[in-house]
Amino acid sequence: MTVLRIIANIQAPDITLARRFYQDILDLDVVMDHGWITTFGAARPMNVQLSIASEGGSGTPVPDLSIEVDDLDAVFEAMSAAGFAIEYGPADEPWGVRRFYVRDPLGKLVNILVHKN
Repeated sequence: MTVLRIIANIQAPDITLARRFYQDILDLDVVMDHGWITTFGAARPMNVQLSIASEGGSGTPVPDLSIEVDDLDAVFEAMSAAGFAIEYGPADEPWGVRRFYVRDPLGKLVNILVHKN
């Protein structure tokens, strides 16, 4: 048996709220849209990981999602300009990442990060 895919499902009363955050700012594609469910993704292959945590590190809560980007400062500026609530950082962490926490429009705590190497 081989796991082929892992999908995060987030309940939302209005799916269109997620488009600005996940599609417009994070530049994810809409790979499926049935009206009642919209799936954001990318055509390029990505590593899939499932993290189980008792805390978020550096005294922070465990985020609902972690999204690695290639330009943290650009995403931080876009999130701030769009009025999304930044709840932590940006911070350089001792385990080699730079990150910030932001609330998506559905109330989920999202860890946006870049590896410093």
